[in-house]
Amino acid sequence: MDYKDYYKILGVDRKASDEEIKRAYRKLALKYHPDRNPGDKSAEERFKEINEAYQVLGDPTKRARYDQLGESYSRWQQSGAPGSFNWSEWFTQSPGGVRVEMGDLEDLFGGGFSDFFYSIFGGMGGAATRTRRTRSAPRIYEQTVQITLEEAYRGTERTVEINGRRLQVKIPAGARTGTKVRVAGAVPAGVNGLQGDLYLNVEVLPHPRFERTGDDLYTEVPVDLYTAVLGGQVNVPTLAGNVLLTIPAGTQPGQTFRLAGRGMPRLRSPQSYGDLYVRAKVEIPRQLNREQRQLFERLASSK
Repeated sequence: MDYKDYYKILGVDRKASDEEIKRAYRKLALKYHPDRNPGDKSAEERFKEINEAYQVLGDPTKRARYDQLGESYSRWQQSGAPGSFNWSEWFTQSPGGVRVEMGDLEDLFGGGFSDFFYSIFGGMGGAATRTRRTRSAPRIYEQTVQITLEEAYRGTERTVEINGRRLQVKIPAGARTGTKVRVAGAVPAGVNGLQGDLYLNVEVLPHPRFERTGDDLYTEVPVDLYTAVLGGQVNVPTLAGNVLLTIPAGTQPGQTFRLAGRGMPRLRSPQSYGDLYVRAKVEIPRQLNREQRQLFERLASSK
């Protein structure tokens, strides 16, 4: 089995902060997302690699274990010891007698994680795809699904196939990263005769224009200098379409305006919405014609 360098995959230093890792992941996820690269298998594989790397480096427990493994692997390489690296001491075992079975879900959901990931982190919990079975409880399947911010705004569906049976699972409007969607009894009965439940763990992908905090959204819009000084209106994009924002005279760079009810729908109350906060990005003209320059010089001299 080959060692996977997750830091190299995300293009970050081994001492990178959590925020640096998150930023690198978001940038790469946007670049290689299948929706932006339809039919590109290499981009799809790269996206899977990026997602796997973030599943580890974005989780403090997994990252700590991975760093320990990396140090051990580096020492083995530098020692020049004969034979192969002893992977067995790093393989996880599921705690509490719970058996982790990856094979079933490879067939159900198509996998997407490497043997390295499953071997090193499969029994630690929080894996993107896993099955838990006990003698007295039904089987529980978990699958991470990624959706866009637009899909989270209006609600969406994902198709899951289990033993030849296709299920349409609705993801409600207002879902956020960490939202769990339960489909009771979706998994056929196992040896204990109990049907299992399917849980879809939602991950909302980063958006190039909006930042989300809870049910509120944040964005910025360019405002030309003349509108900032004299006042006027600018178009502001929202997830429901463009709206006009009135800019008062004397608007300062970075000034923020609140558009009530233009944020995300609230998960448990989809008829109510969060707010959209718009930051003015005042654009200073880079080139002036002679008349414009004379006007600014007259303004400067009249101070």
